[in-house]
Amino acid sequence: MRIVGGKYRGKKLIGPENMAVRPTSDRAREAIFNILYSAIGGVQDKKVLDVFAGTGALGFEALSRGAQSVCFIDKETKSVLKNMALFDADKDKIKVIRSDVNGLKIRADAFDLIFSDAPYDKGLNEKAFEALVQNELILDGAMCVVETRHNEVLNLLSNFELINTRIYGMAKIWFYVFHL
Repeated sequence: MRIVGGKYRGKKLIGPENMAVRPTSDRAREAIFNILYSAIGGVQDKKVLDVFAGTGALGFEALSRGAQSVCFIDKETKSVLKNMALFDADKDKIKVIRSDVNGLKIRADAFDLIFSDAPYDKGLNEKAFEALVQNELILDGAMCVVETRHNEVLNLLSNFELINTRIYGMAKIWFYVFHL
């Protein structure tokens, strides 16, 4: 598992310690960032939130590609903290929050790019976005990228406009724009 683009391109990330964490593949991650480039001009200067961060691969990829800041949220932060140590030059741009989505209450500026890759088939992506909306953590016009199992149904609030979907192996990637 490596960073596929930007200033840290080729940097090897530390993989998960157990099979409960399933990082987005390098191929899918590269495709996601190509789509983001086409849809919103890339991630340059974006405030990024990586929910269910796991290893942090999506957030670190965004950081490598010029994100202004990245906030990682997961109930188990061991993997993302190990990878954070690899990005010491940008440590002031990184925040890690240990939290369960059901109790998600964070104080932060709102985000304009959100990644959510919850455990499959548990409805946790929906709960995460409900909490983010309730806590006013999503900016109007924010891009939201959600990973689910390829056949999983995703029912986000009506504020989220679906603009694209792609399937990569067992994963389906959903691209939404948030409207207030």
